[in-house]
Amino acid sequence: MEPDDLLCYCFHVTHRKVMNFARIHRPEVPSQLSECGGAGTGCGWCVPFLRQCFDAVQQESSPEIQISAEEYAARRAAYLQDGRTRGSSDSDEMDSDSDEMDSDEMDSDEMDSDEMDSNG
Repeated sequence: MEPDDLLCYCFHVTHRKVMNFARIHRPEVPSQLSECGGAGTGCGWCVPFLRQCFDAVQQESSPEIQISAEEYAARRAAYLQDGRTRGSSDSDEMDSDSDEMDSDEMDSDEMDSDEMDSNG
């Protein structure tokens, strides 16, 4: 990846901009790179690459993003086509799990009150 290639397509943030931001502002955690033009807060595709940039700055080295701009764009398109966007599958699963747990808890609460009514 070249310095002027887009790293975050959602917000049009280049690799150079992220690296300069990281060198100047010295974020303490990778998520603070989102302060660089919103990078990483859209579809989520660039988050692993932002982590590579963060790690490189922490180690005072150059990031090793060994992928062409064309390949990067093609993989991102496939990522979006598969519907894998930031938090889409994880949050949906968590929501359905919590809904099931809530209904299970309600059933046990109802059973407890039914038992008390029949015993009392």
